[in-house]
Amino acid sequence: QVQLVESGGGLVQTGGSLRVSCAASGRTFNNYIMGWFRQAPGKEREPVVVIGRSGVTSYYADSVKGRFTISRDNAKNTVYLQMKSLKPEDTAVYFCAAKRGVRVDPSQFEYWGQGTLVTVSE
Repeated sequence: QVQLVESGGGLVQTGGSLRVSCAASGRTFNNYIMGWFRQAPGKEREPVVVIGRSGVTSYYADSVKGRFTISRDNAKNTVYLQMKSLKPEDTAVYFCAAKRGVRVDPSQFEYWGQGTLVTVSE
């Protein structure tokens, strides 16, 4: 199993930038495909980005392409989400997730963090 703890959320103005992090427990972090999901108030959780084990392969939701970048540091057991050009509609709780398997896509994530709130003010 892996335990995930997000950090770095907060309040940012429209057009600003923010980086959220997810620290994973355990020694086998590089065995997991990692992803970020988000849930806005009153909406269902949606996938944002996914990154493969080596960090080469990734998936991005259309709404964040060109603005968000996912990366991982396997030596630090950490995955990052760099967000720029933030919009009010990016306001959500951002969740880190992990899964085994081979598909670098938003399906069948097994382990979830508690989430970190990102609020983008107008």
